[in-house]
Amino acid sequence: MGIENKEGMPEIKISDATLEDARGTAEVYYKTWLATYPNKEVGVTVDDIEDQFKDSFTEEGLAKQAERIAYAPENVSFFLAKDGGKVVGVCRVVRNPQNNQLKTIYVLPEYQGKGIGRLLWEEAQKHFDAGKDVIVHVATYNTGAIEFYKKLGFKETGKEFSDKKFKMKSGAIIPETELVIKAKAETQ
Repeated sequence: MGIENKEGMPEIKISDATLEDARGTAEVYYKTWLATYPNKEVGVTVDDIEDQFKDSFTEEGLAKQAERIAYAPENVSFFLAKDGGKVVGVCRVVRNPQNNQLKTIYVLPEYQGKGIGRLLWEEAQKHFDAGKDVIVHVATYNTGAIEFYKKLGFKETGKEFSDKKFKMKSGAIIPETELVIKAKAETQ
């Protein structure tokens, strides 16, 4: 599955992540976080994001990323969007006992708005248990992502929270909101 960019760039391909993609996936995470999460109102700074990723491109950090790719649990799917050999988008889904969770769809800022997120979503749906709801957690102030998910059919649940794993060096925590697509009811 792929799309051709209007500017004549190579076709975007969706594929499973491999060990060789560790650096590319780390770059997508870093660049999208840097473009998305600094926010004065909640106190998240560029320095906070830089701190979160300070070890990502070290030999040890890249080895950890490769390990996450190579040894993902059976209930986790991790796949990428590539422009030629360049990783431009990342998606990770988890099939939990109670639901499906869309953990990430990140697309490099310069590739956003070109349909790549939708391609990743279409692939994600193949990895879900059709009989369970799909949830996604999004920063409350990431209005672009919230609107993207709503276009895909997600609805806000009203549940908002702060996960301590997203506590920054400054002490700020990225506030999140939950969106859901309810499982289709089985017809008898």
